[in-house]
Amino acid sequence: MGTLAPNAVPLTTVLSDTVAAARTAGRDDLVGRLEKVAGRVRDPRHRIVVTGQRGQGKSRFVNALLGLDICEVGDDTTTVLPLQLSYGAQPRAHLVLADRGADESRVEIPLADIGVVDHRSPLAAGKQVVRIEAELPNQLLADGVVLIDTPGVGGHGSTCTAGILGVAAAADAVLVLSDASTELTEPELTFVRQIREMCPTVAVLLTKTDLYPHWHQVLEADRAHLTRADIDVTLIPVSALLRAHAVRLQDAQLGLESGFGALFGFLRDRVVTRDHAVTRVAVARELSSAAEHLALALGSELVALRDPALGSAAVNELQSARTAAADLQRRTASWQQTLADGITDLVGDIDHDLRERLRGTARTGQEWIDEHDPGRHWGAIAEWLTGTVDTALGENLLLTHRRAELLAERIADHFAEIGAVDLPEVHTGMDDERTLVGSGSLAELEPDIGFTSKVLVGMRGSYGGVLMVGLATTFAGLAMLNPISLGAGLIVGGKAYRDDKSARLARRRIEANAEVRRFLDDVAFQAGKDTKDRLHRIHRALRDHFAGVAERSLRSIDDSLRAAQEAATMAATQRAERVIVLERQLNAVAELRRYADSMHTEQGRTGGTVSG
Repeated sequence: MGTLAPNAVPLTTVLSDTVAAARTAGRDDLVGRLEKVAGRVRDPRHRIVVTGQRGQGKSRFVNALLGLDICEVGDDTTTVLPLQLSYGAQPRAHLVLADRGADESRVEIPLADIGVVDHRSPLAAGKQVVRIEAELPNQLLADGVVLIDTPGVGGHGSTCTAGILGVAAAADAVLVLSDASTELTEPELTFVRQIREMCPTVAVLLTKTDLYPHWHQVLEADRAHLTRADIDVTLIPVSALLRAHAVRLQDAQLGLESGFGALFGFLRDRVVTRDHAVTRVAVARELSSAAEHLALALGSELVALRDPALGSAAVNELQSARTAAADLQRRTASWQQTLADGITDLVGDIDHDLRERLRGTARTGQEWIDEHDPGRHWGAIAEWLTGTVDTALGENLLLTHRRAELLAERIADHFAEIGAVDLPEVHTGMDDERTLVGSGSLAELEPDIGFTSKVLVGMRGSYGGVLMVGLATTFAGLAMLNPISLGAGLIVGGKAYRDDKSARLARRRIEANAEVRRFLDDVAFQAGKDTKDRLHRIHRALRDHFAGVAERSLRSIDDSLRAAQEAATMAATQRAERVIVLERQLNAVAELRRYADSMHTEQGRTGGTVSG
């Protein structure tokens, strides 16, 4: 076997050879991991999430990016369900449904119905609609791009930031759209910061530059806002309308003015190239790990075969292996205890953080309602409340993500003595697309009475005053209706109106506070369930990952023990033949390790360690 070079031998070939070697050695555990990496190399897909506030032109942007009219475009909200677009030889679409305690199911729908189907569709048959998946024969999608168009965040009734953050955690890139009519608002900056913490590759797209001549000033203002907020993202101005005209007219100048050239450059350099680098790092790590595991058993057997008398070196090798096996068993119990304690602490801390954020929102809302008339400002209150809750859920998810990564690092410390352990990818929002449709809404308050009703309230109150004072003044020889009785009627009527107004205001405040509490209770109920499910998934992912690490290490030690013991009893005539076979296999493993090391070296020269 000649010397391997990363640029000379395709990764798929090297992986196939390594899988064959692991299968020959009976290491099915290594085969499974290597085949997963090989599948990633053969089918590299780049998940790109498109998100932003409502009314920023996301649907039109997706259409322009693909050169197709696939998304519904309009002045009102058009995207109510997440839409996943991928390549397919024939155009088709499916509703992805989820039922409690069951796997996801799919129902085929006409492609033309993508823009009109919502979570109340009769096709759902009472199940929750998770997303719409569409396959299209499109060149961009054929290159491995998977676009995910999400519902807009912000606005009355929108509580889907946490769901979008969950999707972003597993994405290769996130495009956050903000139109050029105004500068980035505080909620938008908060949303971009949250997205940046979950995904390392983020771009803010300044859309609709064709509509606003002052977009250059907005662009500079947005850049200044991002710099002050210390948010490291790429800012790209684009025009979906100019892009659509450029594609239709085949006009290169329009295409240049649309800004999509800079966008495609960003996707090429920051997504495709980065994903390729991440894949090579993962492949190099798996190849190096497989080489170490395979070499352990082969080397132990070769040492024993070369020492027919089973001298002190072979005995020491066996004793060391037994000690290592026992020590690893002890560490296995230790890391499992660390995982169990860490998850228990995480559940309590995350639940307390969520409740504290919602309690703070409730206190602020109650104080504002008690000082103002909620009937006049209910729309603003509802928008503030849903936006604040949305941000709180996003911050709670970020805390979960950070704490889960710290827990993974703590568990990895238990395995430090057996070599470098790769950390698992902690996806805190694997199935959070289910929360993109929102988890609660605020009901409308009872409207205030009209002008006629207010007049009648005043007249009803004034009647008693006029009658009482009028009867009293008749003893003085005055008529029932006289200036004194009419004045008294006005005073009493005014007081009755003011008392009724105060009572109605008090009732509206009580109703508003009750509605806010009900809304927050609904959010806490659903968010608590989502949080527990999320932490259970994290628990299982960490347990399975590190259990696999422990199992592979134990199995390698057991194989080395068994190989050394079998070599000690092998007949002399077979020793020479077995030594030749082992030396050839060890040479192949050494070449594999050098290949992995050279991949690490090449990555270091081209871009250093890839984060994320």
